[in-house]
Amino acid sequence: MNTPFSRTLLATSTLLVSATSLAAGFQVNEHSATGLGRAFAGEAVIADNASVLSRNAAAMMMFDKDAFSMGMTVVQPDVTVKNGTYNRPNGTINVGVDLNKNVTFDSASVGYDSVNLADVDGIAPTAFVPNFYYIHPVNEKFAVGVAAYSNFGTGTEFESDYAAPIFGGTTKVQSMNLGLSLAYRVNEHLSFGGGLDIIYGMGDLYRDVDGDVTINVDAPRPIPDQSMSFSGKTTAVDIQATGVGLGANIGMVYEVNDGNRFGLSYKYSPEIEATGDVSFMKQSYDAVYLPLPDIAEFSGFHMITNKTAIHYSIQWVGWSAFDSIETESATVKEYNWKNSYHYSIGATHYLNNKWTLRTGYMYDQTPVDELTSISIPDSDRQWFSAGFTYNWSSNTALDFGVTYLLGKDVEVHEVVDESLPAPSVTAITHSDAVLAAIQLSHTF
Repeated sequence: MNTPFSRTLLATSTLLVSATSLAAGFQVNEHSATGLGRAFAGEAVIADNASVLSRNAAAMMMFDKDAFSMGMTVVQPDVTVKNGTYNRPNGTINVGVDLNKNVTFDSASVGYDSVNLADVDGIAPTAFVPNFYYIHPVNEKFAVGVAAYSNFGTGTEFESDYAAPIFGGTTKVQSMNLGLSLAYRVNEHLSFGGGLDIIYGMGDLYRDVDGDVTINVDAPRPIPDQSMSFSGKTTAVDIQATGVGLGANIGMVYEVNDGNRFGLSYKYSPEIEATGDVSFMKQSYDAVYLPLPDIAEFSGFHMITNKTAIHYSIQWVGWSAFDSIETESATVKEYNWKNSYHYSIGATHYLNNKWTLRTGYMYDQTPVDELTSISIPDSDRQWFSAGFTYNWSSNTALDFGVTYLLGKDVEVHEVVDESLPAPSVTAITHSDAVLAAIQLSHTF
């Protein structure tokens, strides 16, 4: 059965993967401990270790030795859903389908029972985000590099007895970028770089639906009429799927002099086709298509004294690409997200040969426009960051960064379908997080 009711339930219940991601939407910024300590200000051009590969391949030409970095970011989210009311459906929905599979509501007799939801918190588990980078200067003109990190991902889990199960449930989505890059130096000032990214994604998604509902489908021959009823709680979605997509990136660095430089980069993100077991209301789908946003970034770095630098970034994220989720046969749901930006500024103080101190601030815009959800407690966010580097030797450094991420209250009114009064939920969501990262960097 392929009704607007079923299609929007599938979308609402499965691929709203933005619940507690660490940047706006479901973007993951956590690519290094050094970057976290400065709120990722200047990331496309600072190049203080090999993690710059995650932002700008052209910056590899600033290394005259082989370099690697590896690290881990630990994320402790604090997500709450409070003051909630759930409209639990009951009644009959009559649906018409034509030969072109266009669907209309002929009539609907749907009522609902209102349920006050208990406030919940702790629905986002602790997350661990690893990374690895290696840069090899071939000669004065060329360098190559490999990188492994994540650009997208999230995870939330409501208790099984949550009273609005179609809007709660479990969402676990992870991705990993495996990248190969090449850089070329044009002259002492200008370098270019680019590469390919293999993006692997996996998801484990589960939702229940409850109520007392009968759905009748009136279809022309040879399509048979169908009817489905459920009472109480039944499994709405049970998905385990994986997918691979091919992305790309390009970048440039302009070095004015030793203390002043600019970086510009662009990442192309593919649409991921996730295949596996996709079960929804006794129906099966072969694949779900998730469009990912392109990302552009401009960064600057300036030494203002012989020991202190300021740096900044403006990042554009093309979230308008995330307009809908589709299966192989139908549009699942419209999202109509908007493009968003984040703005960050930071400072680095080179205290002595052993210690480097850094700090930063970021204002991160949400891409969510009019369609809010308790599964997307997403808002404009502020990042307050600090960190340091301890140089064990002239070749080896230990980096540490910490960030407090502060969100806003969001008033949510979420429905499964605009034509139906239920299921629906109203609530206030809020999302904060504490992030800490450690990293080992070495040149040889």
